[in-house]
Amino acid sequence: MLFVGADAISQVGTQISLVALPLVAVLTLHAGPFQVGMLTAAEMVAFLLIGLPAGVWVDRLPRRRILVTADVVRAVALGSIPAAAVAGVLSLPQLYVVALVTGVCTVFFDVAHMSYLPSLVGRRDLARGNGTIETIRSTASLTGPGAGGWLAQLVTAPVALLVDAVSYAVSAVLLGAIGTAKEPKPDASETRSLVREVAEGVRFVAGHRVLRVIALVGALNMLGYGAWVSAQALFLLNELRLAPGFYGVVISAGAVGGLLGAVAAPRALGRWGTGRTLYASAAAAFPMALIAPLAAPGWRVVLFPLGMALGGLAGTIFSIAQLSYRQAICPERLLGRMNASMRFLMWSAMPFGGVLGGLVGEWQGVRGALWAASATVALAHVPVLVSRGRIIRL
Repeated sequence: MLFVGADAISQVGTQISLVALPLVAVLTLHAGPFQVGMLTAAEMVAFLLIGLPAGVWVDRLPRRRILVTADVVRAVALGSIPAAAVAGVLSLPQLYVVALVTGVCTVFFDVAHMSYLPSLVGRRDLARGNGTIETIRSTASLTGPGAGGWLAQLVTAPVALLVDAVSYAVSAVLLGAIGTAKEPKPDASETRSLVREVAEGVRFVAGHRVLRVIALVGALNMLGYGAWVSAQALFLLNELRLAPGFYGVVISAGAVGGLLGAVAAPRALGRWGTGRTLYASAAAAFPMALIAPLAAPGWRVVLFPLGMALGGLAGTIFSIAQLSYRQAICPERLLGRMNASMRFLMWSAMPFGGVLGGLVGEWQGVRGALWAASATVALAHVPVLVSRGRIIRL
């Protein structure tokens, strides 16, 4: 319950930041498409730089301690933005530094979070546990962006980030209160080089034929998502001419699909198994990714949240299925390195997507960047569709 409570509080704050941080760049500091793309890249470049070593440290150190430390550092970093805004010294370089620091903490937090869950719920309950966490994330995605948009409109975007800083601080307190009896103790009987331990995790992923496909799908998805994030704020604010408050509401509406997917995934896995669930959700995600860029001022605005909702439904089911699968098949001693290797292979593509999205936005406009991002996300699921025979037998 402490784990779930910490996750719920920090997820709401995170969703507020997902809206407020680009609004700080666009509305307060008047950033253009390339500058917003660089902000996205700064947030995610840590997955490229330290994604693999993070897994080694997660396997070496108590995972709960990593979670608490990451939350504390993120709270301090984000809290510096409203402080600088009040002092009148806020700048884009500071946003980039804060994005980089929080990105580093997020790398460690996410790998530890995924690796800590099996010790709390047991491997037989992983689908239900991941479904619960994803339900929390989707519920936060439903409420947080709307709150972030209205807060940005009422008290300015920099001050809205203070909510996220507080949420990380509260999360750290709750995680710190969890008992340590069930957490596996790191094996300190043998000292090994960092490179060897990293290589062991990479070999496990590279040598597994299903994990290779999942990693490729994830990498292409995150490449497209990086471009999407760099274009989304400018598309909604400038192309669709939405006010900051409605900007958050539109993004929140898209989270409905994610919530439905989080509820449906454990049932689908229980009824159809991992393989059929992965294949069906990938097949559904392909066309759904192409709906949002059709949005335009007027009634067609609804196509943006509709596309996000349908894509979120299929994408969430796929995400829970693949995460539960890889947690279940991986030996305990390799969980941190396996999750870090998967995160590295997937999320390292996102900063490149952010830069590419910014460049395409400068060249073809933000609608062109959004189309490029959506097409990439749609094509990301092709490796699963062409591996039907291998996937369906899982």
